[in-house]
Amino acid sequence: MAAAENVRLTIRLNATDNVITARTELLPGTPIPGENVTVAQPIPAGHKVATRPIAAGEAIRKYDQIIGFATEAVAVGEHVHVHNVEMQDFERDYAFGKDAKPTAYFNNSEQATFQGFRRSNGSVGTRNYIGVLTSVNCSATAAKYIAEALTPEIMAKYPNVDGVVALTHSTGCGMAGDGEGYANLQRVLWGFARHPNFAGIVMVGLGCEVNQIDFLLEAYGIERGPRFQTMNIQDTGGLRKTVERGASIIKEMLPEANKAERGTCPASELTLALQCGGSDAYSGITANPALGEAANLLVRHGGTAVLAETPEIYGAEHLLTRRAVSQEVGEKLIERIKWWEEYTSRNGGEMNNNPSPGNKRGGLTTILEKSLGAAAKGGTTNLTGVFKYGEPINTKGFVFMDSPGYDPCSITGEVASGSNVVCFTTGRGSVYGCKPAPSLKLATNTTMFNRMSDDMDINCGAIVDDGVSIEQMGQQIFERILEVASGSKTRSEEHGMGDNEFIPWQIGAVM
Repeated sequence: MAAAENVRLTIRLNATDNVITARTELLPGTPIPGENVTVAQPIPAGHKVATRPIAAGEAIRKYDQIIGFATEAVAVGEHVHVHNVEMQDFERDYAFGKDAKPTAYFNNSEQATFQGFRRSNGSVGTRNYIGVLTSVNCSATAAKYIAEALTPEIMAKYPNVDGVVALTHSTGCGMAGDGEGYANLQRVLWGFARHPNFAGIVMVGLGCEVNQIDFLLEAYGIERGPRFQTMNIQDTGGLRKTVERGASIIKEMLPEANKAERGTCPASELTLALQCGGSDAYSGITANPALGEAANLLVRHGGTAVLAETPEIYGAEHLLTRRAVSQEVGEKLIERIKWWEEYTSRNGGEMNNNPSPGNKRGGLTTILEKSLGAAAKGGTTNLTGVFKYGEPINTKGFVFMDSPGYDPCSITGEVASGSNVVCFTTGRGSVYGCKPAPSLKLATNTTMFNRMSDDMDINCGAIVDDGVSIEQMGQQIFERILEVASGSKTRSEEHGMGDNEFIPWQIGAVM
């Protein structure tokens, strides 16, 4: 009975930890069976309780890792959170490649498959959209009007086309014509222009912007053709003529796009974007490790899983470098970490500006704690590559792509890098959708899943509530990924979301 009560009230993640996590709100005087702890203060659900005396300056440990340091003495049973915990620097052992090990791949007879769109260049899509891509914010309205001109009545004639989406953004001019910000934008536009989830692309500019379409085509070797056409408002003769011409081009693309048919493709053709947002204390206990198990399965089937959000692995990077296939790969990750330290410093920020207020209400105290949970999305297989934001991913297996922690911006980069499916874990609740890559939402706790069931695809809260194992939930997520890749709609797709979440990472001065 005591063991059952202990499971119901709290979660212990490692025997060496000096805190446990409350599964429900705990009132003062509540005994915690199996812990020799009596609650001394009100503890909100998802928050931490001290299990032994912690001296001022002593490390707070969770996941058998340091998540912060006590700013004052903490007694047994007291609440451990932002009021008595702070960040401090401490030594981390990167041990490049120490924990790398051979991956146990499935053999050909065991290879998982899905129904995808095989493109003429050999790449495979999970959706069949036509995109209107903008080079600059000045062409955003034209792009939206072009997409709106393809009415439901017109699109009904082309049932194999998922839709026409306008990908608009806030930059493209008033920026330097070189440097990190410019390179980010060009990689994103190039990545979307060649993404296999698009049957065709029309790229629309204004004409006088810094981010010239011709510069992009030359830099990345993109050629105009039936599936990729460009225009600008100034040369076309204004907004009305641009909308008419753009709509006409897409109407010419639609019959060919509609010929695309799904066929059997190996799971090795999937590139999965791993993301978390609106996190809580359960993220690192349920949904993130379960998604990590699904990522392991995808890697074992020859596919690719992409972890991102560099500020949200800060403090947990040593767990990834130890799995790097080489010192070079591990050092690429550390170079990105150091870049972020310098970047936040010169902009008057700090890496612990994350967690967000919502994260903290959910029980996350420091970026170290959040990062340890976030890194669990990456599973346990080797780290095979580290890539810049939006850089084409040319390595199979588990990889990392540098990005901010801002979810729409991060996923925009992952999709530009080649991700054709997204899995998004959330504890506070997120309604994110993505075009052209379908986005599965994984709830970390049952309470939020029930409250937002119209927006959640899978309830990973069953891990703590119903005794479902991490491995079982990971298998369930993997199977659902295959279904979605084969055309089954996610909750966000049922709501028609994904038109407004295209957010390239903007770095540098606006001039």
